Amino acid sequence: MVDDEPLAIERLTFLLNDISGTQVVGSACNGREAVEQIAALKPDIVFLDVQMPEQNGLRVAAAVPEEERPEIVFVTAFEQYAADAFEVDAADYLLKPVRFDRLWQAIERAKRRKYLRQIAERAEQEAEAACARSTHEDGIWVQTRGGATFVPIESIDWIEAQRDYVMLHTATRSHIVRMSMRALEEKLDPGELMRVHRSAFARASNVVEVQRMGRSVSALVLRDGAIVQVGPSYAGTVAERLNLAD
Repeated sequence: MVDDEPLAIERLTFLLNDISGTQVVGSACNGREAVEQIAALKPDIVFLDVQMPEQNGLRVAAAVPEEERPEIVFVTAFEQYAADAFEVDAADYLLKPVRFDRLWQAIERAKRRKYLRQIAERAEQEAEAACARSTHEDGIWVQTRGGATFVPIESIDWIEAQRDYVMLHTATRSHIVRMSMRALEEKLDPGELMRVHRSAFARASNVVEVQRMGRSVSALVLRDGAIVQVGPSYAGTVAERLNLAD
């Protein structure tokens, strides 16, 4: 819990001790200390005051990386910050003095959100694994709302990474599939789609123009006009694959 008023921390601790399954693992009295404590203790829920020295509660919540952020419950005497609180995906917003019933509700809501988030993450991991298993030498199955679409490898002109997804670009449309570039590289034939960047593959037979930076290949222009960047560590391999003279 984070609050610059010791009495507020003491009162909240007293209430939490009466809620089964809860344990107070730490406290902080300012924003800087809060960020450090959250990183070190990795709590499931943080009760966070809004107005504090050094860094307010809203900035503290935003400073924690989303993938590492615990469930946030704001505890404050001011109603006007509620909209801003939910901009950082807060689980709840409690007004001081905190009532026991609202505190219990906030904890239950935070626990439910955490549980649902874990279920969603497992579902995404299973979907990614299913996509990887569905990839074979002839094509890739792409999950859609209505089922799945099979994308033949021979129809793919180039591929780019987009965070946790990859985009498969064909002559007629693009498809998005949840798969890592490493897993994709293991499935693709480098003779068809060559790795040209840590986040891109391109079909050599579709290259119509090469752009250089100095003597190194820096980008490829494909038949459809797409420009695919070439990473410095891939430039030599790409030049060799395209039979480019030095």
